[in-house]
Amino acid sequence: MQGLSWWKKTLGRVAGSVFPADLRLFARAICSGPQAVGAACPSSRRLADYMASQAVAASKGYIVELGAGTGVVTASLLDHGVAPERLIVVEKSALLAAHLKERFPDVVVLEGDAADLANLLGWRAQRVSVVVSSLPLKSLPKSTVDQIGSALDAVLPKGATFIQFTYSLRCRAIDWAQEITCLHSRTIWRNVPPARVNVFAWGDG
Repeated sequence: MQGLSWWKKTLGRVAGSVFPADLRLFARAICSGPQAVGAACPSSRRLADYMASQAVAASKGYIVELGAGTGVVTASLLDHGVAPERLIVVEKSALLAAHLKERFPDVVVLEGDAADLANLLGWRAQRVSVVVSSLPLKSLPKSTVDQIGSALDAVLPKGATFIQFTYSLRCRAIDWAQEITCLHSRTIWRNVPPARVNVFAWGDG
């Protein structure tokens, strides 16, 4: 059995993978609009880097990021070589959306609900090849999750890539009417709390 000192050191390393400024902004966003923030904590750099690597490998058009939060995954996508003009960020929280626009002036940042994705994207909706999601789908009402699924179905062509991180440590399909297949997944232990990145193929492929 591991000693208490080992667990303290491990927790310290995990917490250190999240920028303090992100934690402060995240706390402000929860206080100003808790209904628009669903994650338990800002994503760690390790989680963001893995999500970004999977998105870049599959991308052939626009990459859409849902629930960008403080911009940890956004920054990682850009660091992995995604051109700013190919990245579209959707964030429901007004505070976080304003922060993202200031932090990433060359990226299209849309303040709005993922359930209204096609309308938010406009003409860009027909050119999306990857969606990267940090939305708390497991904790949202079923009706809301269904609306998001329909919105994604209106945007993603068959065979497109949908990447979702979850605090559930099993890779299982989301309860949507649309057919999606879990291609592979990985648990990121150095995240608070540990999270799993699931990579899905949308539709029949």
